Amino acid sequence: MTDHAAAGWLKVVGLGPGTEDWLTPEASRDLAGATDLIGYKPYVDRVPPGPQERHASDNRVELDRARHALSLAAAGRRVAVVSGGDPGIFAMAAAVFEALDDPAAPAEWHRVPLSVDPGISAMQAAAARAGAPLGHDFCAISLSDNLKPWEVVLKRLRLAAEADFVIALYNPISRARPWQLGAAFDALRDIRTPETPVILAQAVGRPDEALTVTSLGAVDPAQADMRTLALIGASHTRLVPRVGAQPWVYTPRSYKG
Repeated sequence: MTDHAAAGWLKVVGLGPGTEDWLTPEASRDLAGATDLIGYKPYVDRVPPGPQERHASDNRVELDRARHALSLAAAGRRVAVVSGGDPGIFAMAAAVFEALDDPAAPAEWHRVPLSVDPGISAMQAAAARAGAPLGHDFCAISLSDNLKPWEVVLKRLRLAAEADFVIALYNPISRARPWQLGAAFDALRDIRTPETPVILAQAVGRPDEALTVTSLGAVDPAQADMRTLALIGASHTRLVPRVGAQPWVYTPRSYKG
């Protein structure tokens, strides 16, 4: 390796859900030190202007993006791969390691100094806005069937509901999948009661943030969009009334289900 190549590094950086208040100091330092930014265009656009070269791309080219980042870092560039929320949750960290795990991966990729900067996840931000719905056991499930069969999604949903987890639903709806969130709610209604609390958290941390507290019996999937995270309560998740606002939602730490 040349000295120039040895100076390169790759950081997978979590930007948090949207507000700069939720960007960690570590992430800020690594973004400032990078020569190159790589990521889905809306996330790259969230990084304040600077001298970095920007490589923005579409949402369905994660592996290509990871390979590009590794190649640049191996050539001596300081590369920040950016993700919204936490990069290790349904995001770019897994794509980078998948690229490294490829038997055809160049040897120099394995010599690149690599680290992951955690960020505040969408489910953490949504939970904080709503109260404490993740106060007891919970799980996160992506409704996207781009990389796994829909039958697997439904099976995991049913098993999580039967196990009485609070469930965070990522990627609940898109233009290509407008029906899946409704199908997921229907599957959960077979197991959970209509009174089960449901939170729809839209664009949390951004100027157009919206939070809806409803129930499994009343929730309308048309209220969600691509920027929405859905939280479905467990059997012991509770509502706490408050004056002039939607109720707080919390799940007690002790389980009496």
